[in-house]
Amino acid sequence: EQIEAEARIKKLAFYDPLTGLPNRRMLLDRLKKALNTAMRHHKTGALLFLDLDHFKNLNDSLGHDAGDELLKQVAKRLQSQLREEDTAARLGGDEFIILLTDVGSSTDVALRHTRVVTEKIQQALSQEFQLKRHPYRLSLSIGITLFPQANTRINDLIKQADTALYRAKSLGRNQFQFFSQEMQDAAEQRLAIEKELYDALLNQHLELYFQPQLNDKDQIIGAEALLRWHHPQKGMQPPNIFIPIAEESNLIVELGLWVIETAFIQRKQWRQNKLLNDEQKLSINVSPKQFRQDGFVQSVLDLLQKHQLNAELFIFEITENLFLHDLDKIITKIDELNKLGFHFSIDDFGTGYSSLAYLKRLPISELKIDRTFVTDLETDPSDQAIVETIIDMAKHMNLQVIAEGVESHYQRDFLIKRGCLHFQGYYFSQALPAEAFEKFIRQRKP
Repeated sequence: EQIEAEARIKKLAFYDPLTGLPNRRMLLDRLKKALNTAMRHHKTGALLFLDLDHFKNLNDSLGHDAGDELLKQVAKRLQSQLREEDTAARLGGDEFIILLTDVGSSTDVALRHTRVVTEKIQQALSQEFQLKRHPYRLSLSIGITLFPQANTRINDLIKQADTALYRAKSLGRNQFQFFSQEMQDAAEQRLAIEKELYDALLNQHLELYFQPQLNDKDQIIGAEALLRWHHPQKGMQPPNIFIPIAEESNLIVELGLWVIETAFIQRKQWRQNKLLNDEQKLSINVSPKQFRQDGFVQSVLDLLQKHQLNAELFIFEITENLFLHDLDKIITKIDELNKLGFHFSIDDFGTGYSSLAYLKRLPISELKIDRTFVTDLETDPSDQAIVETIIDMAKHMNLQVIAEGVESHYQRDFLIKRGCLHFQGYYFSQALPAEAFEKFIRQRKP
């Protein structure tokens, strides 16, 4: 009885009795720990202040019982959208705070990740509620701030999020705002790019470029297909601007399928006009989110059959981040595609989740040395050691190895002496539109 009594007292002290969520006291304790951890490990966290729009009207029309029921249902939906390490707390009334830990190591990444989570929360709470058999839809306003910040205390962070919430309400409710104008500008820019990129997909403003891949004898062994965006007003948009935004939204799935089908069509044309032979592969990047889609293997198979192509003509480039979750399922998918004839390459090898444990289980044929290790080969002994290790490991595992970002004669010679015989980079050619790529190939044909 004493233990049960102590548990009840603790629950009353740290949890909201209506929703069962942590209360303000527990939130402050967790926020303090999250702030200390973020500062110690140079990570970024986020604080979201949520307020249900027009909650008073609900209480006035359906009664406080309905209002309480809504708060309990909101609490459940909030918890369903969060990771185990994050916290949803109720401050009182219709005010909630969400604490997100480790949303990125840089402000830019943190802003993008926080926006994605916020949009998920908005979508989850926009679905219809049932209150006393009455259907009910709500909207909510959200204020957001990031941490850590120089000389900013815990209560200051809550005030910042509250200030951003007030701004969201003053602008018409049913939206979210970041505390600083700089944060808000970055968030709005991301949303604008996402919308413009969707329009680009619909209006055929996207194009595939092709970067030649060569061997140590300067013979063409294939090419990598790379996505380019011709914005009608802003001109050519750098991939490092729009690819991360596409990857954080479902747009990457549609973009990825477009890239695969366009690459299939182009490779079929080059086979028919004998520009490339069947030994010269076309590499296609596949994002982790796209690869994890349940229907990915079938969609690829459908495209192969539609265009009557041999899968042996293609290499799918995947990154190590793909193997962070559901490794067995990922390996099963790779096996299925490998049996169809597709080859696989680990792109940006050494920059992500590098592990021999997964590498020995994968039916892959190639490792791709990331450009970050190639750039300073001439001056950085650490990069030299990393490159040599990757090449030696690939040899022992009977894997092909290719280096990207080769820009000098020294880099090429260094790689050849160590046993890497395949390359791509500006030393040979930049990525080219299809017509220019064809000209490049013809000029090198005997």
